[in-house]
Amino acid sequence: MSFAIETRDLGYRAGKTFELRDLNLRVPRGAIYGYLGPNGSGKTTTIRLLLGLLRPGAGAITVLGHAIPAEVPRALARTGYVPERPHLYPSLTVEESLRYHAAFFPGWDQRWADELLSRFGLARTVLLSRLSKGETGKLLLLQALAQSPELLVLDEPTDGLDPVVRREVLTALLDYVAQRDATVFISSHLVHELERICDWVGVMDRGRLVAEMPMQSFKNGIKRLRVRGAPALLGDTPFVVLARHFVEGQAETWIVRGWQAPMTQYFEGIGARVQEVIDLDLEEGFVELLSTARTAPRGEG
Repeated sequence: MSFAIETRDLGYRAGKTFELRDLNLRVPRGAIYGYLGPNGSGKTTTIRLLLGLLRPGAGAITVLGHAIPAEVPRALARTGYVPERPHLYPSLTVEESLRYHAAFFPGWDQRWADELLSRFGLARTVLLSRLSKGETGKLLLLQALAQSPELLVLDEPTDGLDPVVRREVLTALLDYVAQRDATVFISSHLVHELERICDWVGVMDRGRLVAEMPMQSFKNGIKRLRVRGAPALLGDTPFVVLARHFVEGQAETWIVRGWQAPMTQYFEGIGARVQEVIDLDLEEGFVELLSTARTAPRGEG
């Protein structure tokens, strides 16, 4: 498997309050990779490091085969970026902004830009200062897509947008990926939104990568188990025990990751039995991962 983005033991410290440590990301080429985490977990810091806007304190970064920051101009020429906070000139019209942006990208696809203008309902003559938040979000995505990038890096691109605009933006994104086989790295704290579009997911919390896996494994592999008769000490398990809660008598509730149906045999071997296997939705699994990471001793997880 080849990777559009790869980091190895990446580290970065921001003052005394935040540290990104030992970050090992692997974003497969052609994937839509959802980078999940609460606000302040390190998502935007990671993106700025990937784009060469910050210099790492440790480790290595490769984007589209280019070492960052040494070869950042080559990587950025093939990358479309939608920042968390818009960077637009308010005195320009939509048309002027597009012409200005196009001048920097030889691969600019004017026909695609025109199609998106019509699709998004953006008027060419309107000043950027007059655009709503939703219209601004659509313009930013339009500019990134019309570059014909191999990689799209999107930092909370739908945050604060209404459901209709959010759907328009995500539909355009999916259409582009289907047509161009591009890679998308999209950060968000909106769990259910990424569940619908992503095929890989990474979960960040407090500067650490808590989990990284295919989305299908994330959705299907995290379960809540009702268990009876399990010993206090477990030894090796065929799954990861994220949490274990006493209920009453010999009954317990377990949260596990990496679950598969044949694993019920494990409980027979330790003299216990599984009374119930309960599916968790993506948001519940996300919360359980964060909860486990925050209660683990420092250096674990």
